[in-house]
Amino acid sequence: MQKLVLIAALFFAAPLIAQNTYEDHLIEVKIANDTSVLRFVKTPELFAEKWDTLAQPNFWKTIMNLSPDSCLLNVASTRQILEKASVSQWERKTDEEKEAYRQQLRDKYSLPADTRIFMTTGKSDFYRFDLVLPNIGKGIDAFAKNNTDPWYAQAILMIESPGSLHGKSNAGAVGPFQLMKTVAVNRGLRVDKYVDERKDFDRSAYASSHLIRTACVPEAKRILGKFGIMVSEEDEYSLWFRLTVLHVYHAGAGNVDGVLTNVVKPTQGGIPLITTIWKSEYGNFKNSSQNYSQLALASLLVLDNLIQVKCDEITDCNVK
Repeated sequence: MQKLVLIAALFFAAPLIAQNTYEDHLIEVKIANDTSVLRFVKTPELFAEKWDTLAQPNFWKTIMNLSPDSCLLNVASTRQILEKASVSQWERKTDEEKEAYRQQLRDKYSLPADTRIFMTTGKSDFYRFDLVLPNIGKGIDAFAKNNTDPWYAQAILMIESPGSLHGKSNAGAVGPFQLMKTVAVNRGLRVDKYVDERKDFDRSAYASSHLIRTACVPEAKRILGKFGIMVSEEDEYSLWFRLTVLHVYHAGAGNVDGVLTNVVKPTQGGIPLITTIWKSEYGNFKNSSQNYSQLALASLLVLDNLIQVKCDEITDCNVK
């Protein structure tokens, strides 16, 4: 990747969105020997509240930087890394040999006999952040234009589309913001055998931002309100609430409502709410749903490193 140079700490005016929320954390980074400017939303709470010390996002950060021929054997509930292994060697084991090896790890780390141990392969081939970074500024602009917190554009792009802006998920979601057909059509996008506007960056960004502003944020507030957790306009920009909204975006309000009502039963927001969601299942809210906000945090850590490493080359730079 070309050398990045921080050139400004603030940019952009979005008067329809509450002040002193995300605007104070908008930055521009200039590519050296080029006219290109990359734009990002910093997330100071990531460090101030010590989200960066949690095992789960650090696990996924490692996976994002690990080659696909390697894997990590890890505790499913905590993402504690037990061992790094070769994928080919692991796959040559029989099911019985794999389970025997898992039991050896349980014994080695004094884990309960019912501890689930996952094998997770490296995903550096998908998480090509160098490909998505130039599009984050476009996403920020599009979301702010539609009166939606642009932090979500950055988070979703970092999670969903580093490998391909036109990718399709196993569930049928398409495009840089991974929209299902019904969601896209309900927000005015054309999706038929001739045209799929979910692949168009601007149209996809419009539908995604509209979904978040008109459905995901209100539904997250409604669900939390059932437990007496009231979210003010200013609280909407807190990291824990943003992560809750991402769960609604990914899993749907019904599934988030189900897991909170029947399993989590929260009494407060903040880190305790999110880390409990990571360990909770109900209905269709399962492993991939639990992982979504973990991936968001991991990608934010990666993004901060990408900016900070380059920034360290400049003596007058301080972006945290």
